[in-house]
Amino acid sequence: MRLLSVILLTGLPLCISVAARAATDEVMPTPWSFQPLQKTEPPPVKNTAWPRNRIDHYILGRMESAGLKPAAPADARTLLRRLAYDLTGLPPAQAGLEAGNGIPTEDIPAAITRLLASAHYGERWARHWLDLARYTDRVPTWLTTTKSSYLYRDWVVKAFNEDMPYDRFILRQLATDYLPEYGPQELPALGFLGLSPSYFKELQLPPDIIKTTVADEWEEHVDAVSRTFLGLTVACARCHDHKSDPISAEDYYALAGVFASVKKTERPTMDEELWAPVAVAREKVAALEKEITDLKKKKQKDLAAQIAERQKEITAIQGRTPHYNVPMANAVEEAALYVVEADNKKGTKLDYKTGMARDLELHKRGNPNDVGQVVPRRFLSAFPSKTGSPRLFTQGSGRLELAQALIEDAAPLTARVIVNRVWKHHFGRGLVDTPSEFGNLGEAPSHPELLDDLSARFIERGWSFKWLHREILSSATWQQSSLAPESEQRDPENKFFSRMPRRRLDWESWRDAILSASGRLDLSLGGPALDISAPDNGRRSLYGASDRQDMHPMLRIHDVPDPGSHSPWRVETITPLQGLFALNSPFMLEQADVLGGVLLNSNAANLEARIGQVYTRLYQRSPNRLEKAAALRFFQGRETDPAVWSQYAQALLAGNEMQFVD
Repeated sequence: MRLLSVILLTGLPLCISVAARAATDEVMPTPWSFQPLQKTEPPPVKNTAWPRNRIDHYILGRMESAGLKPAAPADARTLLRRLAYDLTGLPPAQAGLEAGNGIPTEDIPAAITRLLASAHYGERWARHWLDLARYTDRVPTWLTTTKSSYLYRDWVVKAFNEDMPYDRFILRQLATDYLPEYGPQELPALGFLGLSPSYFKELQLPPDIIKTTVADEWEEHVDAVSRTFLGLTVACARCHDHKSDPISAEDYYALAGVFASVKKTERPTMDEELWAPVAVAREKVAALEKEITDLKKKKQKDLAAQIAERQKEITAIQGRTPHYNVPMANAVEEAALYVVEADNKKGTKLDYKTGMARDLELHKRGNPNDVGQVVPRRFLSAFPSKTGSPRLFTQGSGRLELAQALIEDAAPLTARVIVNRVWKHHFGRGLVDTPSEFGNLGEAPSHPELLDDLSARFIERGWSFKWLHREILSSATWQQSSLAPESEQRDPENKFFSRMPRRRLDWESWRDAILSASGRLDLSLGGPALDISAPDNGRRSLYGASDRQDMHPMLRIHDVPDPGSHSPWRVETITPLQGLFALNSPFMLEQADVLGGVLLNSNAANLEARIGQVYTRLYQRSPNRLEKAAALRFFQGRETDPAVWSQYAQALLAGNEMQFVD
């Protein structure tokens, strides 16, 4: 798309040309993912004692055909750690499990049930979703405020905790205001669209230039929706028919018309009769604040009294208006956008026609100033509705009909994409390892029958995420050990899932584990975001503020994706900056001091007992002989020195076992 760096980092395919494709008789091959779901019986296997469910039959069948054997089962401590981080992003103790000294107190099925019922499950899986939704807490000051953007984040957390069916999850995020059963308190669900990136528009420039910027925004929205829900790069058809998939330029503009018919705005989360007096009061306050701003610009010395008088009036209005500080949802409303010449003939006007929708003309070669025929709003032609033709969007902007098409006309593809995303988060590798590219340029599925079977059963089970998690986590495939030398040699990329890979924790889980170890982790749910580096911020990393314009260095160096674009998967890097963070950052030094103090002042009987305590606290196991001996040598004659305990604590907090899960 626009920048090669973005293409490489996000996995967006590079369009071969921005020129229109010449007319040709070439027939575009239909991707495998466009086909109906094929539910087949699992293949027969030789090792009939190994499978625990249908997943295992498909996996073992492929393994045996390649001459591979499954890895041994992981021990209970490893499984509990793996479960806790997979489902909650927290260490076992904070996730509500006990795994001290490697002796678990509950079996794995019970642990799965308990973790899926935890409120922290929703936090963990909301983080995965928010990467796709390009969620942000802060935007540049020239944009509409996002001070209540956390309402969308909290809505996503709640949706996962309540196991909202995925088809309903899609409907709610695209068109919750069209569903009569939901009131204004549910408008934060529209944050997927309401928090979409907006590009700067200098309205002093002529309309021909601003039209391009607006068209770029529509392209971003089409791209985010199509890649998130369908795993398709529909935006590559802006300038020409798609080079590799059966998606025409007409398909692109049929979808872009939906986003040309909505306006990002803040909407009150209360009923209209309660909001009306608040709206009046806010208009009065805005007028008074403008007067104060204008007064401050004057260079007179006798204006303090006038400013104070207006400030007093503002305080009075706010105090006597019930619900004045009601949170505003970052949402959308129906309004057709036309980019026209300004009324004074100088510059550009963004002319929103409230309550109206529009169909877009086809932009030749992607140029909004060179247009062709009008393309009615509709769904992709490759996914006809029951009538045999693409679903037309006639109700308002078409957001509701778009959502319905995603979960009905394109249901097989929609299910495959989300099932594959969940699988990839559990295994570190997808059945399709290009999670947002299910077209002909993406990877073919390694186990197509398994993906179809799991997707079909996902739909049959009511699009339930928790059912899907339970099915995957209960499998012998997921419960394999990561220690499998023969498998690593014969299947180095683990395409056959003949072992579990050792996986590095993402930044959020690592920071949360460190705070948990020091006893500083605040597990309260929801609410406004805080500066991630604030000394008193002990909240989960999910609640650290993300800034679309100025990303915090702490997040940037630890591979947290840019909140300005759809991120299908986090790129893992190992850099000197990450090592320096572990050695020198105020965060690590402070947590090491706190943990060192806890250990120094513990009621353990002796030094060896203290060493055992810290290993149990951090790694859920006892130290081995070599680890214990190394610690005793380190502390020799210095076991009452707080600085020494801090150094020891920091070494353990920065250790591999804090950053990796087997």
